[in-house]
Amino acid sequence: FPFFCSDREYIIARRIWEAGNAYHCVTKGVPYPDLQKRDKPRRVELYFSSWVIRAVESRKGDGQMTACEVALVHYEDMGIPKDVAKLGVRHGMWGTVKKLHSGMRAYQNARKTNSSLSRCAQMARITTKISPDESAGSLRPATVEDEKDRTMGMRREHDNGLDWKWIAIGGTVALAFGLHSGIIGKALLVGAGRRMARR
Repeated sequence: FPFFCSDREYIIARRIWEAGNAYHCVTKGVPYPDLQKRDKPRRVELYFSSWVIRAVESRKGDGQMTACEVALVHYEDMGIPKDVAKLGVRHGMWGTVKKLHSGMRAYQNARKTNSSLSRCAQMARITTKISPDESAGSLRPATVEDEKDRTMGMRREHDNGLDWKWIAIGGTVALAFGLHSGIIGKALLVGAGRRMARR
């Protein structure tokens, strides 16, 4: 985090699965009452991140599926002013995305040397495979308690005023159109201009 922000604490649940030729990863902030809140680090409670990674044809046009396409929808409330967050995303996000490539290459090199995996990497290797014929509706909670927890979680989401389904759909559409047309930069510029005009 920048020097003016204190450290943040995240309590998350993550689900990674393979469906067809794509990997999906959904990460969400979850409540954990046994771990009491503290002043520092500040806990981020509203957090959602969704990735879809799929193989695509390489730029060489040789028909080989050696490249990948990554779609990311991310939201978190870090408790800082939105204008500061927008500035941070605008200037820091692309650097973070570029670091993903070098991190992936470092991971590949470490795996070639048969070095042991970190606990996080071991957990990330656990995936659920879903055949393309299966529907998400066929996946049911194992117990009545799971269903009760899921219902309580849905109520909590609506109590916070967030419907994650619409955030994910809207974010994906906005990201797709924004990256294609360059509209995101234009929208930020227009928004900043309006804000300055009001002052």
